[in-house]
Amino acid sequence: MQLVVARIGRAHGIKGEVTVEVRTDEPELRLGPGAVLATDPASVGPLTIETGRVHSGRLLLRFEGVRDRNGAEALRNTLLIAEVDPDEVPEDPDEYYDHQLMDLDVVTKDGTEVGRITEISHLPSQDLFVVERSDGSEVYIPFVEEIVVEIDLEEQRAVIDPPPGLIDDRAEVDSSDTEAATEADA
Repeated sequence: MQLVVARIGRAHGIKGEVTVEVRTDEPELRLGPGAVLATDPASVGPLTIETGRVHSGRLLLRFEGVRDRNGAEALRNTLLIAEVDPDEVPEDPDEYYDHQLMDLDVVTKDGTEVGRITEISHLPSQDLFVVERSDGSEVYIPFVEEIVVEIDLEEQRAVIDPPPGLIDDRAEVDSSDTEAATEADA
């Protein structure tokens, strides 16, 4: 099974290094020297990591055959893809690979069906579940423990406790009730 483990950013310096947006919780395992990674677009790779280092909190990589800034810039926005055993699971029981979460049914704590996870969006501050509802619309659920209270891989479902307004218009109803009460008090 293939997993996206990083996205190549801008060139760093003049010797072929690139910044990397890490998309794995195990960079030391997936992005170490000697690792051979497939790419998207496929025409760019495969790429073999020659060196890696952290500079100012960012991972910098150099690939075999890339020796200058122009070569590094040509790799910008390329996705790095690692081949992973489909039975492999993360060490931490509260971590999941994207393929484990895809197509899970999403329900609220009271059992109300919300939809099905169709995509996981990796943002700088948090990950989001993109959930397709039965009517074809999408809702975005932050993948944080305050909202996603349970992942049950055996039952193929994610249980959420959404705040008002996240998946419906309860926030609008609540605020209009508050406004009506305020006007009545006046």
